[in-house]
Amino acid sequence: MNACFAALAILSLVQDTTHFTHADTLRGSNGPARAWWDVQFYDLHVRVNLADSSVRGWNAITYRVFQPSRDMQIDLQQPLEIDSIVQDGRKLTYRRDANAFFVTLQANQRAGETRAITVRYHGKPHVGRRLPWDGGFTFSRDSLGQPWIATANEGVGASIWWPNKDYLGDEPDSQRIAITVPDPMIDVSNGRLRSTTHNRDGTTTYEWFVTSPINNYDVTINAGQYAHFSDTLDGEAGRLTLDFWPLAYHVDTAKHQFQQVIPMLHCFEHWFGPYPWYADGYKLVETPHLGMEHQSAIAYGNHFLNGYLGHDLSRTGIGLQWDFIIVHESAHEWFGNNISDQDRADMWLHESFANYAEGIYTECRLGKTAGAAYMIGARAGVRNDRSIIPAYGVNAQGSGDMYPKGGNMLLTIRTIIDDDATWRDILRGLNKTFYHQTVTGRQVEDYISREAGIDLSKVFAQYLTTTQIPVFEYRVQVAERGGGMLSYHWANVVPGFDMPVRLNIPGLGTRTLRPTEAWQTLEVSSPRAAELSVDERFYVTARVAP
Repeated sequence: MNACFAALAILSLVQDTTHFTHADTLRGSNGPARAWWDVQFYDLHVRVNLADSSVRGWNAITYRVFQPSRDMQIDLQQPLEIDSIVQDGRKLTYRRDANAFFVTLQANQRAGETRAITVRYHGKPHVGRRLPWDGGFTFSRDSLGQPWIATANEGVGASIWWPNKDYLGDEPDSQRIAITVPDPMIDVSNGRLRSTTHNRDGTTTYEWFVTSPINNYDVTINAGQYAHFSDTLDGEAGRLTLDFWPLAYHVDTAKHQFQQVIPMLHCFEHWFGPYPWYADGYKLVETPHLGMEHQSAIAYGNHFLNGYLGHDLSRTGIGLQWDFIIVHESAHEWFGNNISDQDRADMWLHESFANYAEGIYTECRLGKTAGAAYMIGARAGVRNDRSIIPAYGVNAQGSGDMYPKGGNMLLTIRTIIDDDATWRDILRGLNKTFYHQTVTGRQVEDYISREAGIDLSKVFAQYLTTTQIPVFEYRVQVAERGGGMLSYHWANVVPGFDMPVRLNIPGLGTRTLRPTEAWQTLEVSSPRAAELSVDERFYVTARVAP
């Protein structure tokens, strides 16, 4: 599934990327050795060797040709090595440039035709710590000392453990994932299990198949001493299979904790639309790392605790009512997996919406006020260290504020719209309009503005591209006979910022004002008007002007 990247490519030319390397550009841009071909299918086969923490395997890449070319970029990160690249039974020549391999194709690639190459490789992949954002393989042991391995590579890229076109704007339409592990380990990967083959060398090959488009960092290996139990959801699109894979000695605990899944999915289907992967099912897989939104095989490592490892990120106590990893990572099935960014710079499309979904689930359980309170409490985690959107085309990631700040931006937009039916239609409409697609941030911004009937471009620019929180600055001049004049404007904002804001003004009650950078005035009837308060759902601050 290839997406048009023209707008972002142009934008990347005007970004200051002087502190990025040539390798960053190869990794993050749709360069000439990538742009001419579109991935159709990955046929991935990997054997994991626990004795030396190595992998060996191959990936057959089926692709469609957009325009003639003989220079193809395949990505595989060091220290892994390619053994051979073959097309039509003939070995191809290639050269390495950082973590990219440039393959010289012998046959002419004609526009419109479908071709395939097979890449064989081996080596010891980067071993990450027990955190998914560290990237690569986790070779671990469970509490009984049994081997337990997993992969997680968002950001660093899927090419950290298997060869592919490691560019977010191009997803395969489907994929086979055949993983061979030592007995008695069980591998759980994405999609549905098609076959289990017991090999004579004391290993077993588990063949999984994903029938839908999948972003490559979602492709995963999870292997351990697993147990399995299942359930079903009577969902909006029919019967959805639910499969749970905890370690065998955690099965009873998992059966209790994972009861949260069905009400959560009902909530998310109500707000976001049908679960996007009925054909591939829903799985929750216990992992040695904290969690990751691996499509149809969500990684779970929250130790069967509510909150985030038993803590409430909102500092309100509300977040201890549910399991953070189940809720947050499942929300990514809609925002991140169904709607996927084309460039890592737009990762707020994944994380801001998943953060906001935490508030939505709280609302489903405890009511709208509690949902908003959870989101407002999460602002304590905002650092405003750098912008949420960094440079495009170089695989750059913005501030971690894309979680709480981005989520609160969405709460603010909902409050601006002030119509929950419209807001729900927008969230569902996003998942329907961009179903199984990769998108740019601008596409999503424009969609929300259009469907809301409000130009929100300055709101997005304020929260996503600056570290400034809008300040509602005001003063009240009291008249001799009571009442007076309220003067107000926006400070600390991008040029042209004119976001409406709702206030409670003593003597006037609740009023919606539309400040700009220029001072405006409003007659007030109470000398206590200076004690006004801003609706907390707007992520702004208020202060009396000096």
